[in-house]
Amino acid sequence: MAEIRYRVRARAARAPRVVRAGRAAHAENLATLAQAHPERDFLGIEVHRPGVGRLLRALESQQLTNVRLICHDAVEVLERQIAPQWLQEILIFFPDPWPKKRHHKRRLLQPAFAQQLAERLVPGGVLRIATDWQPYALEMLTTLGAIARMENLAAGGTFVTPPAERRPTRFEQRGARLGHEVFDLAFRRI
Repeated sequence: MAEIRYRVRARAARAPRVVRAGRAAHAENLATLAQAHPERDFLGIEVHRPGVGRLLRALESQQLTNVRLICHDAVEVLERQIAPQWLQEILIFFPDPWPKKRHHKRRLLQPAFAQQLAERLVPGGVLRIATDWQPYALEMLTTLGAIARMENLAAGGTFVTPPAERRPTRFEQRGARLGHEVFDLAFRRI
């Protein structure tokens, strides 16, 4: 098996820090963002080992040095390893919607975790989320809207247009072929 070496470069302590938590299928999205923004430091959090391997190969082939990876549960990483007011941006694209009512407790964006996300952002930092499951999108709006330190960036208080730099993931492209609408949320820490 080929050994993958990960180069660590010395970075200015003030480089914008971005966390990308999510599915292994979105590895190409993080590599694209890292390539487009070499001035930012990215931390990818992924629990699925094959997804981490796929992302490491992409980082190596593109010689990207501004991405770090943690193969662990995002809730635990943010709780135990990320300091409050340390991140400029958090990206969570297409978390599992757990559509059955009895599984809703497994959804990533629960009130306690949403509060934790808000605490990890610096004032002015942005949380960006995308889903193609409308009931989950509405639940996210309610959950994030209840956090006093978070401000919805959508003009009407609902959803924003997808940021131009977010390349559609394979999952999102599949959903579009099936006629699923995508809901993007953006909240700023105030």
